[in-house]
Amino acid sequence: MRIGFALPNAGAVATPEVVSKVARRAEELGYDSLWTFERVLYAVKPQNPYPGAADGKWPESFRRMLDPLDTLTFAAAQTKKIFLGTSVLDIPYYNPVMLARRLTTIDYLSNGRLRVGLGLGWSQDEMEATGADMKKRGAMADEFLQVLKAVWTQNPVEFHGQFYKLPLSYIDLKPVQKPHPPIYLAAFAPAALQRLAKLTEGWNPTFIPAAGMAQMFSSIQQMAKAAGRDASRLELVVRANLHVTDKPLGNDRAIFTGTMGQIQEDTDACKQIGAHEVHFDPGFEPGQASLDGWLQRMEEVRKLV
Repeated sequence: MRIGFALPNAGAVATPEVVSKVARRAEELGYDSLWTFERVLYAVKPQNPYPGAADGKWPESFRRMLDPLDTLTFAAAQTKKIFLGTSVLDIPYYNPVMLARRLTTIDYLSNGRLRVGLGLGWSQDEMEATGADMKKRGAMADEFLQVLKAVWTQNPVEFHGQFYKLPLSYIDLKPVQKPHPPIYLAAFAPAALQRLAKLTEGWNPTFIPAAGMAQMFSSIQQMAKAAGRDASRLELVVRANLHVTDKPLGNDRAIFTGTMGQIQEDTDACKQIGAHEVHFDPGFEPGQASLDGWLQRMEEVRKLV
């Protein structure tokens, strides 16, 4: 099972110095991957709650964000072998042709180290700010993925769909990875899981207990098999939002919360259900808004795994 860690692209800790040192230290420690995430804004009066918190309150770190792709490009220039992923980019905020070029560039400049995690987004405020349509985002996602793959694998390339159109064109620059960088979806609803099974290379869940992930991933594999795909090639790439405590939490604790011993139990459980990777993000923990705190947590997690 591969192990990854987050690059700090949110909050006060998101600085050139910290991103640089975290990226280089992660590679020194033998981590397999580095990951960024996306937020566009911090709504003063949110139209919907943050799904990652019991009280729905948005983390203060969302007020200050580095672009997830630019952060990966910066890290790529200072590392040699560690993989670079997004967990996740929100599909509705992008044009697929333009995003395909940005992703291709990162894969090309990093010599084939890109991992592409995508999701549908959850913030109505961000949807409005980016001109996205919350109601159409699912239908548009199917075409979006098709356009990405077409740009990456065809030359000349052409696409004519309901939402996106690309005239017959030459786009010579292609990703180093063949046929293209792996795409992982953060999907939970039935339609999204079907999309994942038919069009992507894996699932990027978060907040779900190991037993629940095992059950859902088995269903995804069955969907992939029904779609005529090799289900054994799908990957389970788990996002672990950390919240470490001094004292053990009870049996009703959320996954990847509690003492380091409990974090290790959750990591072992992911390995037991066949997860291909777990990548840890300490950015939502109190006290992780410093370089020293980030590096300390990265060292502690590496010792566990």
